[in-house]
Amino acid sequence: MYKSLFCWIVLFVFGFSFSSCASIDTVIIHSNSMHKEIKAVVITPKLNPLIKAKYPVVYLLHGYSGTYADWIKKVPSLQALADENQLIIVCPDGGFSSWYLDSPIDSNYRYETFVSSEIPNFIDDHYNTIKDRKGRAITGLSMGGHGGLFIGYRHSDVFGACGSMSGGVDLNFSVHKFDVAKRIGDSSHYPENWKKYSVVNVVDINPKFPLSIIFDCGVDDFFYENNKALHQKLVSKGVKHDYIERPGKHDWNYWSNAIEYQLLFFRKYFNR
Repeated sequence: MYKSLFCWIVLFVFGFSFSSCASIDTVIIHSNSMHKEIKAVVITPKLNPLIKAKYPVVYLLHGYSGTYADWIKKVPSLQALADENQLIIVCPDGGFSSWYLDSPIDSNYRYETFVSSEIPNFIDDHYNTIKDRKGRAITGLSMGGHGGLFIGYRHSDVFGACGSMSGGVDLNFSVHKFDVAKRIGDSSHYPENWKKYSVVNVVDINPKFPLSIIFDCGVDDFFYENNKALHQKLVSKGVKHDYIERPGKHDWNYWSNAIEYQLLFFRKYFNR
């Protein structure tokens, strides 16, 4: 009865239908670094009460101007994908335009710390997770794609795998767009920040631990050339990674397809 009631509540709130009912929670996580409460969606696969399994976790980031609820609203199949791949999916709120950075010019934005430390600590405390880098992956779309690779590279002690879908991997492309200057400063006054915080330059520093990396982009996406350049750079450096380009634009039609391949990639990583 209670499970059925919960399913109908989720159906009403998020506006999608489903044939099974994996757990979908909205949790509130306190950020000590930013002194505020932040929401996240947590999708937990159907649990077998006879099996006390610990589950790997994929942290899935939203894009610019998005919210924590974007993924589950736009891609309700995440529920079935969590069941199919037997993993927990966490979709945290990354703010309107945080770019998942600890802003060097605004101490109110410490989303790198939030995502790389505060959220995993909360999830590990409240869910039956594999509490190890080998049981964690991070990815996202657009701004969240930047966050997935940026945080993955800089925190390989926390995440064993990272990825990006249509990621804004070179912030210099967005000098006058997407509020990037509000987070890292005007490019004319803070030119070093535009190098330091761009994924295309972050990959010049070898991560502390080896990473499994996947990223993709649609060939009609405005970030396509940047992603292709990142792929070519990693190839020249001899960095192992999976890179996929396929027909598609910067939209949910593309991301709802791409997430299936990324979750399969992470599932194979976790199985290893």
